[in-house]
Amino acid sequence: MISTDVLFRPFESPNLTLKNRVVMAPMTRNMCPDHIPGADVVDYYRKRAEGGVGLIITEGTHPGVEAAEGYLNVPFFHGSALDGWAQVAAAVHAAGGKIAPQLWHCGGMRGSGDLRLKEGDTPGHTPSGMNVPGKHNRHAMSDAEIQNAIDAFVQGAGAAQELGFDAIELHGAHGYLLDQFFWGGTNIRQDRWGGTPAQRGEFVAEIVRASRKRVGPDFPIILRYSQWKQQDFTARLADSPEALEAFLTPLVAAGVDLFHCSQRRFWEPEFEGSDLNLAGWTRKLSGMPTITVGSISLDKDFIPEPGEGFFSGGGIASIDKLLASLERGEFDLAAVGRALIANPDWANKVQAGGVAALRPYEKEMLLKLA
Repeated sequence: MISTDVLFRPFESPNLTLKNRVVMAPMTRNMCPDHIPGADVVDYYRKRAEGGVGLIITEGTHPGVEAAEGYLNVPFFHGSALDGWAQVAAAVHAAGGKIAPQLWHCGGMRGSGDLRLKEGDTPGHTPSGMNVPGKHNRHAMSDAEIQNAIDAFVQGAGAAQELGFDAIELHGAHGYLLDQFFWGGTNIRQDRWGGTPAQRGEFVAEIVRASRKRVGPDFPIILRYSQWKQQDFTARLADSPEALEAFLTPLVAAGVDLFHCSQRRFWEPEFEGSDLNLAGWTRKLSGMPTITVGSISLDKDFIPEPGEGFFSGGGIASIDKLLASLERGEFDLAAVGRALIANPDWANKVQAGGVAALRPYEKEMLLKLA
């Protein structure tokens, strides 16, 4: 293995300074009864901060609008849940880490996961009544409902700042609400919220602008996005660098500070003729810092084969390609997911001796916070 030194160099941007380049990826654990993070959740994040992670991005949390909820025991980021999150942030800071809550609206996924809707429950909210292209079986949002969702995200951003978090992340990936606005397959609106790729991005751009107004110029706003969707692994927002640049430019103008570029396998090139992955292209085209993610130090992506389900297990894999890409400046930060469930001290272990010291991840580890 080549030197890991590049992974442990400090990261500095105008709005965010980190002790190293290791990020904890957001991972839904369904471990918050009544949607409130408890002492076990505090301990879970504290251990990762003690283990050397530079920035923790929390599991997805729901802002204060009912339609955002989609799965059982997922934490809220409003109301009485904020007391628990204040304890999480304090514990992470005491351990020398930094932390950002991920704000997540499930959109059309509401009711398709563990949360089964009953008569009278709020249905899945989507741009055009579709959770998958061409299948109209969800609720198409009105302008008032769109504004309510924007307001909920803004309130979440303000709460994060007031609680002492170091940034926020907006979940705009994987076929959930923000991504459903991005995706031409699920957004066929003819008003200001649909049309060209830039127009389909206006909903998220407005969340960013309004959040920026709430938190001021210095509080970092991270946007996670992906080409792939849970509804279609082959879906793409952009088929070329030119199309990707047109997608990114309005979001940069709105105030995104950092892009978290989700791939199932970080090592795969995004466009023909270049070895750059999605984070590499995003950095090149936008000029903004980026986080890469996707099966880092594991030999299977988290949905490797049909029928195996999410967060599947896998053996330990080399991170030489990751280190070489970081050294070349293709992207700035690396988000580690399942390997951090198996190894709370992933960063410390890799810095001390490389990946050989890591414990393999097994799917059963999801069943307990440790």
